[in-house]
Amino acid sequence: MAAAEPKPPAGAAAAGRLARGCWSAFWDYETPKVIVVKNRRLGVVYRAVQLLILLYFVWYVFIVQKSYQDSETGPESSVITKVKGITFSERKVWDVEEYVKPPEGGSVFSIITRIEVTPSQTLGTCPESVRVSNASCDTDEDCVAEQLDMLGSGLRTGRCVPYYQGSAKTCEVWGWCPVEDGASVSQFLGKMAPNFTILIKNSIHYPKFQFSKGNIEHRKDGYLKRCTFDEVSDPYCPIFKLGFIVEQAGENFTELAHTGGVIGVIINWDCDLDLSASKCNPKYSFRRLDPKHVPASSGYNFRFAKYYKVNGSATRTLIKAYGIRIDVIVHGQAGKFSLIPTIINLATALTSIGVGSFLCDWILLTFMNKNKVYSHKKFDKMADTPASEPSRQDSTLTDPRGLAQL
Repeated sequence: MAAAEPKPPAGAAAAGRLARGCWSAFWDYETPKVIVVKNRRLGVVYRAVQLLILLYFVWYVFIVQKSYQDSETGPESSVITKVKGITFSERKVWDVEEYVKPPEGGSVFSIITRIEVTPSQTLGTCPESVRVSNASCDTDEDCVAEQLDMLGSGLRTGRCVPYYQGSAKTCEVWGWCPVEDGASVSQFLGKMAPNFTILIKNSIHYPKFQFSKGNIEHRKDGYLKRCTFDEVSDPYCPIFKLGFIVEQAGENFTELAHTGGVIGVIINWDCDLDLSASKCNPKYSFRRLDPKHVPASSGYNFRFAKYYKVNGSATRTLIKAYGIRIDVIVHGQAGKFSLIPTIINLATALTSIGVGSFLCDWILLTFMNKNKVYSHKKFDKMADTPASEPSRQDSTLTDPRGLAQL
């Protein structure tokens, strides 16, 4: 009688099955199960969601946002400005050298339209301004000698003296006298200011795409000497009248000239570099930048002085200038086709279409009347069985009633 062959240990058999299962999982191809549910309302929802996702990516992402392009924001920019024109006040004629500050012609400059002049100030003693807090007094005891008020006009002497006008008294100070509000004279320069011309020369460069362009047309026939800006006929003649800039910003010129203000000239360079360079054009817009509706900080003014000597004594003319400050602001964005963002956004679009299936599956398995039947048909539940017993498939394959209900 032949000897019985020894059976392999149970652990070795289990390990073998596990190894075969791993190799099978590695080499076998798996595909999801597809069930066709004949429900018109659910089908309409599914196609509507897919259509919305498709429209979003085609219209907004690819057409509006141009997500198939590589982009660069914030171009390198230079701005050179030049103002021309003359005006006059009650006392004199003013030219560019006097009413434009600073004169270098940068992206920020001021055009003086009204001044308050305090002439012939010299170092000495005089009454403090009534606008300074604690400057009013009745006796010398109200004034502390050698006290320095940071918002005042000078060093206090300790004396209480009559003010420039009226019966009021203020503390005496040592400084530039007379103080500003005691002897200032107002002059208006804005009569001819609306006709001042401003040349704004701007050039930009996008280093990522090695693209450069300027806002002046390349002509040699003296074009800039006889043109002014027009969005249709002369878009590359960046010469603007000051009155035009203020009007485009929605402001009243006379009011602005008296109180001062800040106007922004915004130059936008949005360039699609897949097109020709001639399609990349500057767009101009204008708006007021300072808060004119806030009384505490509305308007714009600054002070400066002109110094000279009279009989060997240092003398100055103090000028408080109100004006229109122009801020030239340049921004923009350039884009050009690139394969990498195109692939990324296409992949995102194709993946997002699957959201429709997820949404409809959730409705199908949660809110539909036969959701349990749908769940039973959608998922196969396999039970672990001993190796000697044949595995039984789920009743999915043997339930004709369930299929009929679908």
